[in-house]
Amino acid sequence: MQLGLIDLPWWGYVLVALALTHVTIAAVTIYLHRSQAHRALDLHPVVSHFFRFWLWMTTGMVTKEWVSIHRKHHAKCETEEDPHSPQTRGIKKVFWEGAELYRAEAKNRETLEKYGHGTPDDWIERNLYTKHSALGVSLMLILNVILFGPLGLTIWAVQMAWIPVTAAGIINGIGHYWGYRNFASEDASTNISPWGILIGGEELHNNHHAYGTSARLSNKWYEFDIGWLYIKLMSYVGLATIRKVAPTVKWQPAKPLCDLDTLQAVITHRYDVMTRFVKSVRADVAGEIAKLKANAALPQHWHFDSFRRWLYKEPAQLAAADQAELETLLGKSERLRTVYRMRQELAAIWSRSTASREQLLEQLQAWCKRAEESGIQSLQQFSVRLRSYA
Repeated sequence: MQLGLIDLPWWGYVLVALALTHVTIAAVTIYLHRSQAHRALDLHPVVSHFFRFWLWMTTGMVTKEWVSIHRKHHAKCETEEDPHSPQTRGIKKVFWEGAELYRAEAKNRETLEKYGHGTPDDWIERNLYTKHSALGVSLMLILNVILFGPLGLTIWAVQMAWIPVTAAGIINGIGHYWGYRNFASEDASTNISPWGILIGGEELHNNHHAYGTSARLSNKWYEFDIGWLYIKLMSYVGLATIRKVAPTVKWQPAKPLCDLDTLQAVITHRYDVMTRFVKSVRADVAGEIAKLKANAALPQHWHFDSFRRWLYKEPAQLAAADQAELETLLGKSERLRTVYRMRQELAAIWSRSTASREQLLEQLQAWCKRAEESGIQSLQQFSVRLRSYA
């Protein structure tokens, strides 16, 4: 018996629920995240307002609140001030209570004032979307029941749970806890999957943290960002203007000596540089650790993966136990000390904000010289790779 205006087979209701939630995901990733929070693209006013209206109906989220919390997350990433880092709050807390963490931070007026600049502040935002944020989801419930009968209540429940589970739980939680990394960014962000479809491309979270203002979240040839596909389609018909995308690494024959162009390329691609550094020293480091274990100088459970994690992080980011283990390991091998010291010196080049370009260039040239004189083949080869960045 048909109880709503629309009568569908069971699979039809499943498709409707997936379609409705996918529009919500598109609104979050394209409008809230890439356009509003990071200004990676400009949307046509009609598109922008449609997304704003749709989010009011399906989530009750306020643009200024979402943008403020997300910008604070980037500014304070993996610290105690990060609104939803599993590194400080625990993965269970962020995964299961991510929505509660969002609502708690949304009440922080200091966060909204400091990070909420540039978000909509027109009459309809002040008097409807922000003032009556619960009204939209109530209207969505009524509309679903009218259209689909009692099953509309189930569809509405799925809509209400979709963002808390996928965005607050999976992206904010798992996206800073488990997955693969293309870039050695200064946080724990990971790519959950190379195919960003179900959550609109947000699955490529490490790529995003490496290049936060990029409208495209995919980076490798095998990665797919469906949100980027929608943005490109809208740009073709004049509904979106792309402002910035992540730079693509380009190569040239290795220069005899690093110049200012090389310096600029290295700084621009610093996360790629550090990732390639860790990969380049892998065989050398793994072999040295195996040698130390064979000589009973190290416990058998020690392996390269632990050292790799330490290489990806700044010393201040390491837990006390990790720092102690690292010091023990470095005390056993001059070779490992050299690799770790060279890592720190390389990262310091793009961290010295007060140095002039000429000073930074001298430091980069000196680093390459030390690498080539180290007697460690992987460092010598990486120096050549460094001088090939274009």
